[in-house]
Order: sequence, then structure tokens, then C-alpha cells
Amino acid sequence: MTAVFSHGRLRLYLLKLLDEGPKHGYELIRLLENRFLGLYAPSAGTIYPRLQRMEAEGLVSHTASGGRKVYEITDAGRAELRQRAGELAALESDIRASVEDLATLANEIQDEVRGSVRDLKRELNQATRETRRGGGREYHWEFQWGGANSSARGGAASGEALDELERRIEAFAAEVRQLVRNARLTEGQARTAARVLDASLVTLRRLFRS
Repeated sequence: MTAVFSHGRLRLYLLKLLDEGPKHGYELIRLLENRFLGLYAPSAGTIYPRLQRMEAEGLVSHTASGGRKVYEITDAGRAELRQRAGELAALESDIRASVEDLATLANEIQDEVRGSVRDLKRELNQATRETRRGGGREYHWEFQWGGANSSARGGAASGEALDELERRIEAFAAEVRQLVRNARLTEGQARTAARVLDASLVTLRRLFRS
């Protein structure tokens, strides 16, 4: 769960969303995901237990519709919203700040990925041009990755470059796993990291299909 929803604040925000009209659980999840620009979405295992507890406390009720439970706020739930109006205003402010931070991080990562892919694509295009110029003769090109240079000649160059790429992929995966093991990730951070990896993979697919 993202840090802004600690200490019972998710329950408060769910009441706020239900005060806007009846909703089923997955609709609440999508609304929260949209609020965080797709960078955070609570799991069903986070939302439904809270709805059940809120119902047991008389803050919400539900009806069955199309095989789904549709929740709506009760008078007791509205009373809690009124009592916690100041806390809700602070929560909205924290959410705005969190969204801005997540958007900034996402943009920085996206810019870094684009820059790295541009550099790699330029190097691959250069290698292709030198290969064509060389015809059947020996050719020479440099493969660069993260500032590391390696040179190769003739038919062995491509294989050595691919070996280096494979080693770096393995090192990258190992470092990411180590970072995840050492970090105390929130649910939001884990989902953001997963989206970063997905975006990187999509970019690489486009690169190698071009």
C-alpha cells in the first residue's frame, strides 16, 4: 500500500469515493489507479477486506448486482466523513504531492531509458553500416554499453558483442533482484518498478524489430 494511505487513511478515502455514489470493488480499484496516474493500484486483497470491515462497522452496506457486490455509504459513514473532514483535506494534499513525485520519477526513468536506447540504436546502426562497407572483408567496430568499450574484428565481433550483452543482462537481473531483496518496498513502489521493467521491455522489442 502506498504510504499516503497508512494509519486508516485508505478507509477514509474509500468512504469519500463511496460518498460520490455506489461502486463495486474493482471500480474503486480503478478509480484509485486513475487518481495515481496508473502508477499505483491497490490489490483486491487490500480493498475487499477493508470493505468487509467497514460493512461490519456499519459504515457501508452492499447489494448484489450482476454477480458483484455494489457498496454504498451509510449515514454512519457520512458522519465519519464529516468528523474527519480536516484529515480528508490533508490526505488529498498528500495524494497530490505523491502523484507529482511519482510522475516526476516516471518521467526521469522514461528519459533515461530513451537516452540509453538512442545510444544503443546509434551504435548498432553504425556497426551495420561498417559491416556493409566491409563486404566480405574484415571490419572493425566498437560496442559500447554504459561507458565500457570492447573491440572485435571479423566474424568474431558479432559473437563477442552478443556475449557481452548476455553478461550484462544477467548482471542487470542479478542487481535488480538484490535491490528488491534489500529494499522495503511499498506496494506502490513494487508496482511502479514492475511498470518500469515492462516499459523497458516494450522499448527493446521496438528497437529490435526496427
